[in-house]
Amino acid sequence: MKTRKIPEPLRLLLYTGVLFAAIPGFCSSPYAGAEACRPCHTAEYAAQSASGHAKALTPSKAPQPGEWAFGAGSQAITFVHQRDPDTYLELGQSWFRRSNGLAKTPGHRDNEDQPFRTFDPSAGILRCFACHSTGPLALGPGQTIVPHELGVRCEACHGPAADHAREPSRYVPENPGRYTADAINNLCGDCHRMPAGATETTDLRDPWNARHQPLTLAASACYRESRGKLSCLTCHSPHAPVDRKPANYDTKCLACHAGVKHTRAVIGTPCVDCHMPAVRPQPYLEFANHRIAIYTASDPLNPLPRRPATPPSRSH
Repeated sequence: MKTRKIPEPLRLLLYTGVLFAAIPGFCSSPYAGAEACRPCHTAEYAAQSASGHAKALTPSKAPQPGEWAFGAGSQAITFVHQRDPDTYLELGQSWFRRSNGLAKTPGHRDNEDQPFRTFDPSAGILRCFACHSTGPLALGPGQTIVPHELGVRCEACHGPAADHAREPSRYVPENPGRYTADAINNLCGDCHRMPAGATETTDLRDPWNARHQPLTLAASACYRESRGKLSCLTCHSPHAPVDRKPANYDTKCLACHAGVKHTRAVIGTPCVDCHMPAVRPQPYLEFANHRIAIYTASDPLNPLPRRPATPPSRSH
């Protein structure tokens, strides 16, 4: 197959939703890079640099296979390399923290490497790089994909900030903290997946959907009844590493569910242990089910039917 060439006069192209630079250096980039944010936003920079987002993409380091390591390693790291100018391979085995070893890559049917055409209409591999890096992708020699900045850094959420770094008082970057809940969830859902469109169906019983948090959150009664207030940022800091202590989320739940009555003893049990149970789509992987509901211990995917509210008693 003949390698697809991109017209040289074009600097920035939108390829099926993925922005990338055809000619690095053709004109100045509107992206400043996280280091430009550091002098004025020291605390945010330090917190974000320690997060999994910041470590979402790195070059592979021996003894890791491949050229690229996708994932911060909190659960797994998947490896990718370019086979030829037209093809990238997602290696069939990933590293898993729980086993400290290699096993079948998440989403693969077997241990075989999965090929992705660089310029496939679905832009699969381009989207992988785009979601694990910041700024437009570039094409290097041999049609290699060159990320602008490794990891999901400041400008992934705040937008290009070169002008702001140069003239802070004149140019103001995006502030997702001022977005509506729906807009925040859509922003996160660009990579963490939002619900299917009106003409599509999504099987929430599929354990793999537990890793698509905005999708499952949108299916929960808490989200629907929050009147547009519940978003990813309600529980998660946009800068700090994810808090992995379940009990630390209780105050978030009790802000809306103070005085809730349980039918069994729950003292000492974090809210999320019962209402956001762990889903294990394959060995060594675990995701909290963001479809907040009541579940049985044996079924973390299918909520129990909601009981109708008890009508208030009337005195006669």
